[in-house]
Amino acid sequence: MSVQSAEDIDGPERVDHPAQSDPFVRGLSEAIGGPIGEHAVGRDRPDGWGGRFWTAARIVLALTCLTLALHWVQKSPCRDGAWADHIQYTKFCYTDVLALYYAEGLNEGKVPYRDHPVEYPVVTGYFMGALGLPVHALGESRPELNQALWFYDLNALVLGALGVATVGVILALRRRRPWDAAMFALSPALFVTATVNWDLLAIGFAAFGLYAWVKKRPAAAGILLGIAGAAKMWPLFILGPLLVLGLRTARLRPILTTIGTAIATVVLVNLPVAIPYRENWDRFFELNTERPIDWGTFWYVGRYLDGKWNSGNAGDQGPFQWLSNHVDPQLNYLTYGIFGLCCLGVAALALFAPRKPRVAQLAFLVVAAFLIFSKVWSQQFVLWLLPLVVLARPRWGAFLAWQIAEVLYFVSFYGELLGASGKQVFPEGVFVLAASLRLITVGVLCGLIVRDILKPEQDHVRRTYEDDPDGGVFDGAPDAPWLVRRRERRDRREEEEEALAPA
Repeated sequence: MSVQSAEDIDGPERVDHPAQSDPFVRGLSEAIGGPIGEHAVGRDRPDGWGGRFWTAARIVLALTCLTLALHWVQKSPCRDGAWADHIQYTKFCYTDVLALYYAEGLNEGKVPYRDHPVEYPVVTGYFMGALGLPVHALGESRPELNQALWFYDLNALVLGALGVATVGVILALRRRRPWDAAMFALSPALFVTATVNWDLLAIGFAAFGLYAWVKKRPAAAGILLGIAGAAKMWPLFILGPLLVLGLRTARLRPILTTIGTAIATVVLVNLPVAIPYRENWDRFFELNTERPIDWGTFWYVGRYLDGKWNSGNAGDQGPFQWLSNHVDPQLNYLTYGIFGLCCLGVAALALFAPRKPRVAQLAFLVVAAFLIFSKVWSQQFVLWLLPLVVLARPRWGAFLAWQIAEVLYFVSFYGELLGASGKQVFPEGVFVLAASLRLITVGVLCGLIVRDILKPEQDHVRRTYEDDPDGGVFDGAPDAPWLVRRRERRDRREEEEEALAPA
């Protein structure tokens, strides 16, 4: 399928049907009669067929609600907070939301940061307090109330609403590809990790920020991305790809506005606790500095492999074992350095690719690089990549392979937790294998996205859209004059070398 002409793009919206465009989905569709026909009624309507109520967008939103409802059912054995006999592991229902209701003192009415240090950035701490303190107050007046259950259900409701809103943003950004959002809606990773922590809070605000950018409202985009970054730090990484694309297109003013407002927002939301409760506020940074190698990371796998050849004792340590014993500052600096090199590589790719990459492609690569080489990769961090991969590479085959690897890791992780609690389930190698598969599948996704950037004719989003539907001011923008001149000099040099080459 070739890229549509400008006339086609600007004309009536034509909807991509995965059963037509995606070989993997097309193969699966044979089980129900094959892909939709070329002359089906309403085939190219952006919202559905024949004006029926169940449009593509409504189906996807309903599927999102179904997945989140099933997630709530899956977590229900832990909702009451009575975690006896390791039920939180045997039923796969552990969630930080309940654990930290007690660990952070919310059940005692402690105000986050003022009365207790919080291990998360401030917007997450504010959110915990905004929901937890009213539940505690209600429990004080009604002793029969199960505060844990109310707190979890309230969090599940709000986080679920943010998950649905995120899908709504994806649908708004992909009006011609509404079925892409089904990748998020039906994601097994969403099903098992939606409320393990408060990551959907940052994801929701980041999605709103990207939508504001697409609508060419750079200040609003900066505010929303700043709020998202003050909930979980990763949304601020999106600013890097935007800056590089601003350099490539010579459209720096909007992105500088976005970066400036994002930084100002982060500062403003931190000040109310950073100044009066500096020590408690600083707990997040201290924890990230001191935290050792976490389960399932690249460094964890390396340390396990080191252990096959080295005892780990002084004088008999592999490189990963040594780093495990020297987290601060050696491992910290190494992870920062590798991530920085990855960012430089993504920047070079963005500047010198044959065609300007799309925002989502670059954002996925940056966030994925951070996760792959970070010393911490909690089970729910998979949610960070979900909306980005849907926007960057909406292809079901590699996506499902990654999701299967994530589910295998999820199951093996709980087995590892049981082992750490004294109930061995399987050998350590099983968990390491699952962690390796997760790392490999994310790496494969990165490789496929890099290939799409270097060979834009293979980018399926650009088979539906002329340029970048997430680009905002970059959408349809030509390359900057400095890049055009550089390309012309390179072409002239190549022509001269060909002319001088012997026949």
